Amino acid sequence: MSWLAKGDTDQPLEPPSEFIIKVQDINDNPPQFVEGPYRASVPEMSQVGTSVTRVTATDADDPVYGNSAKLVYSILEGQPYFSIDPNTAIIKIALHGMDREMREEYLVVIQAKDMGGHMGGLSGTTTVTVTLTDVNDNPPKFSKSMQNFVIPEELGIGKPGGKVKANDRDIGENAKSTYNIIDGDEKDVFEITTDAQTQEGILRLKKPLNFETKKSYTLKVEAANIRFDPNSGAPFKDTATVKIAVEDSDEPPIFSKPTFVLQVNENAPINTVIGTVTARDPDVTGSLVRYFIDRHTDLERQFNINVDDGKITLAKPLDRETDMWHNITVTATEIRNHSQISRAIVAIRVLDINDNAPEFATEYEAFLCENGKPGQVIQTVSAVDKDDPIQGHYFEYRLIPEMLNNPNFTIKNNGDNSISVLAKHDTFRRQKQEMYFLPIIVTDNGTPPMSSTNTLTIRVCGCSREGIVQSCNVEAYVLPIGLSMGALIAILACIILLLVIVVLFVTLRRHKNKPLIIKDDEDVRENIIRYDDEGGGEEDTEAFDIATLQNPDGINGYLPRKDIKPDLQFMPRQSGGPNGVDVDEFINVRLHEADNDPTAPPYDSIQIYGYEGRGSIAGSLSSLETASSDSDQNYDYLREWGPRFRRLGELYSVGESDKET
Repeated sequence: MSWLAKGDTDQPLEPPSEFIIKVQDINDNPPQFVEGPYRASVPEMSQVGTSVTRVTATDADDPVYGNSAKLVYSILEGQPYFSIDPNTAIIKIALHGMDREMREEYLVVIQAKDMGGHMGGLSGTTTVTVTLTDVNDNPPKFSKSMQNFVIPEELGIGKPGGKVKANDRDIGENAKSTYNIIDGDEKDVFEITTDAQTQEGILRLKKPLNFETKKSYTLKVEAANIRFDPNSGAPFKDTATVKIAVEDSDEPPIFSKPTFVLQVNENAPINTVIGTVTARDPDVTGSLVRYFIDRHTDLERQFNINVDDGKITLAKPLDRETDMWHNITVTATEIRNHSQISRAIVAIRVLDINDNAPEFATEYEAFLCENGKPGQVIQTVSAVDKDDPIQGHYFEYRLIPEMLNNPNFTIKNNGDNSISVLAKHDTFRRQKQEMYFLPIIVTDNGTPPMSSTNTLTIRVCGCSREGIVQSCNVEAYVLPIGLSMGALIAILACIILLLVIVVLFVTLRRHKNKPLIIKDDEDVRENIIRYDDEGGGEEDTEAFDIATLQNPDGINGYLPRKDIKPDLQFMPRQSGGPNGVDVDEFINVRLHEADNDPTAPPYDSIQIYGYEGRGSIAGSLSSLETASSDSDQNYDYLREWGPRFRRLGELYSVGESDKET
């Protein structure tokens, strides 16, 4: 478009025009692989022409104009293993039999060139890493076709005896194998398992080895892949021969039987041979064996054993009724190696003999009605026997010879090892005889027969008309005297009432003789008495004579003995006492009476006073030094002694104030 102006009018000289300018492309942009570099994988042993992957390049030039954007692909590196389609850029297998075990990874360089690949065109490159994935194309292979092991014969069941391994060049699941024994283990002594981690075959024992029985084994072991391609036709398994030599070990003795059952009579004498246990050393050398009893199983030491031949003898008498079976443990030890020990259980059964007499099954006590009829059954009696005869128990009952013709009772056999005791008459009376004793002999059928005498106690009772027992106590003896039960209860009540009256009378008499105790806390006399009780000190737990407290200097004078009754009589106390107002006069009166009354207890108070006395660090608490004590003493210091002496200080302060008034 052009613009021409005319003079100063600024008007166009001609109309506007439009022009289209087209920029022509040239080949100035090379191809680019935007998604590169590439990674791809393909199974090993793939057929020629198998597609691996596809790459893509882009060119920024105009694909319409000329060949600037026409790309052609080629391989710069990676031949002869791979090829690429120049137009589609598909990479393919170019070589047959590519084995991963030989080479697993390949680096391929791809070029893209524009201008249709002609000279002068621009190009770009990228790399493709191709990995061959594993296929199961290799069977497991033993490193040695013959393998040897030495296994000790004492190896435990389930313990590993050796390991074999077949190597497989494949990886992952394709390399996993299983192991089997396919020949040479007819007795099923061994088994082989696969270790999932190491892919080893572990040989284990299923049965114990015995060098003396079989010294070697030859096994044929097979290793086979778990996964394989049946179309490959290759045998994905391998075999190896395993020779096992059994190593002789020093084994413990072997008993002829794991458990021995012996029998002995319970009356067998000491040193009786009960039986014999035998054991032998299974080793080729054949060491001698010694026998012992494990005393933890024979704490009472009832049995002994001969250390050389294994004969078990009786050491103490046995009682079948106490223990029917005795289980002991016998050990066998090699002489040359005491650590080789084996054990066997010996069960000893104690056979029964007839050494216990039968006796009543319980302590029977029969009741007989006074109004009973002749021939009535008083009691059914049975017996027991601690023995256990093979043919069973049969008991015979009879009265002792002295009682065969007794007029009161008889027995009848019930045919089931029991008897019935019958009454012969109906004239039994409690007043005549309350209780009868019937001795019965019980004999068993053992050899020799054993018997015992048992006594049946029969009590005569009062019964109802229906034969129900009502009373068998001592009332039968009381009623004939003429006293009823009500009379007896009345007499007993009177006796109890009389005893209660006597107890009350004694209690009142004692209460009346007790001295009067002033309980008013405000009464001065009570406080004086309490002061006398406290004055002995913390270690004084007895009362003391106030006369001694009144004059401690008089301890060297005459004092009555506490173990001799004084001859002087007590001086009567003058009538009329203090009324709680004049404390000093009251103390003087009591002090005078105590000084002149040698009979006043206690007689040993001088010992108690001497304990506290003047030797006390706290000094004397009493103002009663002598009969003529100074009544003008100041007691204000008692207030300073604490709350325990506050009340005492108040009393003495009151007394001083009364004197001043």
